[in-house]
Amino acid sequence: MMDTKTARWLDSEQQASWRAFLSGTTRLFERLDRELRDRSGISLPEYEILVRLSESPSGQLRMAELASSLAHSRSRVTHTVARLEAIGAVRRRACPTDGRGVVALLTDEGRQVLVEAAPGHVDAVRDYLVDVASPEDFAAVGRVFGATAQLLGDDR
Repeated sequence: MMDTKTARWLDSEQQASWRAFLSGTTRLFERLDRELRDRSGISLPEYEILVRLSESPSGQLRMAELASSLAHSRSRVTHTVARLEAIGAVRRRACPTDGRGVVALLTDEGRQVLVEAAPGHVDAVRDYLVDVASPEDFAAVGRVFGATAQLLGDDR
């Protein structure tokens, strides 16, 4: 159990910022997810998988690499890819260079889903986050969470 006498408690300004972060990110992700589902029939995690696959030069990634790029567990990515596979957006196959690995491959249907979903999603990200902050504040968000991601690494 932590010794409460030696804890580095947050001051009131830090506490307010922390709570704003928790509330804001929860609401942002819920809204982005809901709008993607309403407009495009896919969830935010499904959208992010399609994005990662589309950014790969071959349109495919090993499942472990995909999980790492999303900072999600392998089992979570497996379930999400299965949903995308069910709608024809992704196909899984054995890794051609290593028969033990599995590769997720973006299909033409998946690319079309992404093309149709992306404009509305990007508009929402701008409306709810990017345009709410000054360019300097938004750059600071990137620096802070880039540093956090680097500090925490991939401990799964």
